This record gives sequence, C-alpha cells and structure tokens, in this order.
Amino acid sequence: MSDHKPNGIFRPNRREVMAGLAAATLQAPKRAVAAETPLALRCREASLGLRETGAATQTWSLGDQPLHFKRGDRREVTLVNDLTVSVALNWRGLDGAAALEPLLARSQLAPSARDTFDLPLRDAGTYLCDAGLLGDGASRPFRGLPLIVHESEPVEVDRDEVLFIEGWRLKPDGTAIAPGTDPAGTQGIYTANGLPLRELEFRRGERLRIRFINALQRRTIALKMLYHRITVMALDGQPAEPFMALNGAFTLAPGGRADVFVDVAQDSGNTPILMHDGEAVHLIGRMVLSEETPIRSQTLPPPSALPSNGLPARLDLKAALRVDLPFGDEQKNWLRPDSFTPTAPPVFRAKAGRTVVLSLINRAKVTVVIHVHGHHFRLLDRLDDGWKPFWADTIAIDAGQTLRVAFAAEYAGHWLIEAAETNWSAPKLLRWFSVE
Repeated sequence: MSDHKPNGIFRPNRREVMAGLAAATLQAPKRAVAAETPLALRCREASLGLRETGAATQTWSLGDQPLHFKRGDRREVTLVNDLTVSVALNWRGLDGAAALEPLLARSQLAPSARDTFDLPLRDAGTYLCDAGLLGDGASRPFRGLPLIVHESEPVEVDRDEVLFIEGWRLKPDGTAIAPGTDPAGTQGIYTANGLPLRELEFRRGERLRIRFINALQRRTIALKMLYHRITVMALDGQPAEPFMALNGAFTLAPGGRADVFVDVAQDSGNTPILMHDGEAVHLIGRMVLSEETPIRSQTLPPPSALPSNGLPARLDLKAALRVDLPFGDEQKNWLRPDSFTPTAPPVFRAKAGRTVVLSLINRAKVTVVIHVHGHHFRLLDRLDDGWKPFWADTIAIDAGQTLRVAFAAEYAGHWLIEAAETNWSAPKLLRWFSVE
C-alpha cells in the first residue's frame, strides 16, 4: 500500500487545540531494574549528529537512554558532575519530592563534585529529568533525560514507546547555542530521540502507547498523527479522563508530556507524525507498516482510564487560598536561576491540605509558560464552576490573558515556580512558595 500523504496545511489554532484537549537512541522500554540497584548519573560532554555533513554538534548530557522504573520504587542516585559549570537537576513532574527541589532543598552541584540522594517514585507516569535549569546563556545546551515510571497494574497496550522531542539553534559552523542567548544567524533544528526523523514500526490492529515529551526549552508545540484513532490518556504524567485528540492533534508546552494510545487503522499504510512549532510544520517521525501479519483483525474498543495515582477527586474551591501571580510588568520579584535565593519573599505560604487557586496573569506581549513544582493542578473553568478533565504541572498563557489553576497543597516543603516567555533569548525566571 502506498504511503499516506498529509492533506492540506497543518496550522493549528491554539484555542481550538486546547478545546480538543479539554473535550534510535531511545528505544522501547526495557524491563525495570530492581528497586535496590543504585543509579549512577553523570553530567558529561557529549555530541549529536544534527547536520548531514560536518562534525557532530557538542552538547552536555546525562546519557542517551531513558530511565525506567516501577511505581513504588525508591532508588539511591549518585550524580557526578564532570563539567566545568555547576548543574541542578529538576525532576519535572515528581510530586512531593521535597528533598530533591533544586536551589531550595538541594544546592547546585559544583564542577567535579558528586551528590547522593533518594529518588522516590510514588506515581506512575511520564516525567523528565531536566538539567537545563541553570543553562541560560551557557556555552552549550544541556540534554534532558526521559523518566518513565510504569504502572503496577497491566496496561492494555501491545507496545510502549517514547518520543523525546528536542530543539536546537545552530550557528553556520554547527555550534549549538543555549537558551537565553541571541539566536540571530542561527538555524532551528528538531530531533526526536536524537534523530532528525524517528521511525516507529507498527502492525495493523496494534495498540501503541506513545509517550510524547516536549523537551524544547522555549517552544509550545502542536503534534498531529493522521489516520489512526488517537486517545489522550495522561498529561504531564497524571492520568486523564481518556478523550479523543481533536483531528488527531494536541499541544504540549515546554517540558510538557502526553501519553497517547494509538489504535492503528486496519487499512493503514506508512503515516507521518507532524509537529507545528508556531511557524511551520515539521516531519519529526513516521509510523512504518511492518510486513508481519496484522496483530488482530478488529480494532480494540476505546481504552479504559489508566490506574489513578490518588490525586483528589474534588477540590474545595470555596475555602481555597487565592493568590494572584502576575508576570510581565511586575517582575521585580522574579529572579534568574543563577541569582535565585530562598531568602527572597515567597509568592504565598499555605497550610498542608488546603486548596490553592493561582490566578496566572500574563502582562507580557508574548505567550508565557508557567511550571509549578511539586504539585499537579487543574485548569479551572472561567466561572469557577468546574475544571478541565486532566491534571497538569505546566501551562502556556497567551499574551494579555489570565488563567486560573487549582491544586491541593498536599506536600510540605519549599517549591519553585518557573516562568519564561516563549522566545529563545528570554530568560528563565523563578519564584517559590511554601507548604507548611
């Protein structure tokens, strides 16, 4: 059968896609290592082939294999810094891990130093070990690392894959620049699992779980898969009420993750995986039809929800602590990571167990992305009479807009809030809050 070709131009409107949300280096996961086995991570120099000709591009890296565990594992981790700059790891999406909170509970790791800590993995989901918190303006960009925590219960899929999407800005000599620097004269390059084009082989009738991770530092992206039934099962690592992706498309803010189930059509051929970066469509992957016989003769029924991680079914909005968090013309309290200090005033202090409602006010002239550490939140409806049927830890806010999110402040500790405008040269900024 001939390959499918995209029909027309993929130009998603962000509000339409969000309405739909509401309505060969990274391979398939290997068996999780025993929980008692220590894990060694090393920040080191690395390279990546981003051009068809010429030398490989130099980067900094934690490795090129995703970390796989099971829900409930607790792993001792040793982190070694072989670089000439300090680093700080951000375990993006791990709720309640207060002892791991960068710059608050754990200081940045100096060159040639090492640190040992426990990594608690209480919730199943798709997460991101992000080493770029201190990366603005650095001499090289830093690659993150997917962190996959598998459910204890069986999940009805034939295969589980990771699609790790990264973005680079290359100078004419092939050198990559870090975020927070002037991108003038550079070319944008995208990779999926370290490759310009990631190919996933499939069989007709198969059900794939694809874990999409947007590891771009400053870009909100829209992803689209054609011709198959695409069901969004989890966002930012937490199970959602399953829903069909509108026209096969969904959006991810920088650092955002989505677990989707792909039910392969019985009459399918090779099909593209498209990404829109706000300016143009890019082919980042392709599903390639296997020569094997179909895995089943009929498409499976719609999937049931993934097992719950125990987030609250209801939030007490009436008794909530309500906090305004402006960004744009009132940035005097926002600090760059390299100058952040926990002696700065917190955004708020909340008693453990209380619901917090944050009004995220974007007074900037471009979209701003906010990431809340340690807790997942619900996006509230305009009239405060409900919320969207998914959890998130990251959200993009259009220029001039205000969005309200709510979460149960369940975990005592000090937690960061990250913010950045969606352009390459914009700095990452931080504030923090306390749960007591």
